[in-house]
Amino acid sequence: MSLMRTTSSEMEIRQILRGEHHDPFHILGAHVAEVEGNTAVVIRAYLPQAVSVKVLSPELSAPLDMDNYDGSGFYEAVVKDRSDLFNYRLKLTDSKGITREIHDPYSFWPVLSDFDLHLFAEGTDLRTYDKLGAHVMERGGVSGIFFAVWAPNASRVSVVGDFNEWDGRRHPMRARGLTGLWELFVPGLGDGTRYKYEVRSRSGDYIVQKSDPYGFYAEVRPKTASVVFDVDQYGWGDSDWMAARAEKNGFEKPISIYEIHLGSWRRKLDPGYSWLTYRELAEQLVEYVRDMGFTHIELMPVSEHPLDGSWGYQTTGYFAPTSRFGTPRDFQYIIDTCHRNNIGVIIDWVPAHFPMDEHRLRYFDGTHLYEHADPRLGQHQDWGTSILTSDAPRCVISS
Repeated sequence: MSLMRTTSSEMEIRQILRGEHHDPFHILGAHVAEVEGNTAVVIRAYLPQAVSVKVLSPELSAPLDMDNYDGSGFYEAVVKDRSDLFNYRLKLTDSKGITREIHDPYSFWPVLSDFDLHLFAEGTDLRTYDKLGAHVMERGGVSGIFFAVWAPNASRVSVVGDFNEWDGRRHPMRARGLTGLWELFVPGLGDGTRYKYEVRSRSGDYIVQKSDPYGFYAEVRPKTASVVFDVDQYGWGDSDWMAARAEKNGFEKPISIYEIHLGSWRRKLDPGYSWLTYRELAEQLVEYVRDMGFTHIELMPVSEHPLDGSWGYQTTGYFAPTSRFGTPRDFQYIIDTCHRNNIGVIIDWVPAHFPMDEHRLRYFDGTHLYEHADPRLGQHQDWGTSILTSDAPRCVISS
């Protein structure tokens, strides 16, 4: 076996196997190293689902077999007499004999720039939802999903989902210095991917799987996973409204607001009196509001929340319109329909009604990251606030 049996590498391998490594990019992926006194490229991957792995690359004369470290699923291959890194893919064969090729997540450079990190640490990045969360993108011509999350008191954060059998050892993320940000680009994933973050805290043995604080879409309760959704694909038709919005929302203009709760304004006449969808509401509600002469609709909390009876006041996802009534694209449609009918939209924002569900923001990284440590100061059950969504047409939700 060609595995490098140095004290440091063996210790790091054990940390990867136990899901305890703070900096997986230090050992996984391709690295230039000294092997038997000569310069070589060492490629390592943790793939417990595979019974054999090969490295494929035009730079190699033939597929290169990877060695399996003690049958643990930790694989390594050494390309001797090589001092430069190169592009490669991994060919996996599982226990059922199924073979597939993948790009190695640990072969990609970071996505967040030093300037991104600076703005975030400074607290001056007002569009963090453009960077944190899950975003469809290409890196080096390879499509996938970029994940980023803030967990400053974590010792390890991983992306988990159906794609890795919810195994927190298989996709540990890259820690970005002292910012508390973690990131990982996972090639081959796309819209509809269900995922969470598995967080191992520095505080004791606290390990928990959390939904994405910046996720744009979530499963319908009682399921709790976040769902990848590309919110930039909607074709807006409200250019006239956008051009005149400043005039219509100005303090010198009269406004008349119709406040509603989407789940109870009107129901279907089926045996279960089920909810109207966002698209059904776009037709029925907008027509009613327009005919009644209102200038604005104010939506009671529409952010994702766990309990139907709460009317949305226990927010679990500030950037995700609730999936009870449809997808984020359906929500974009109702906003677009309002604007095309000269109706502005106000969205209630309720940060003080803090939910205690374990899968969400509470005790996120083993500390009171999003909530006050004193529940007397961190929870105000009878208080909320509203804001005018000046950016709502171009975002899933405004905050």
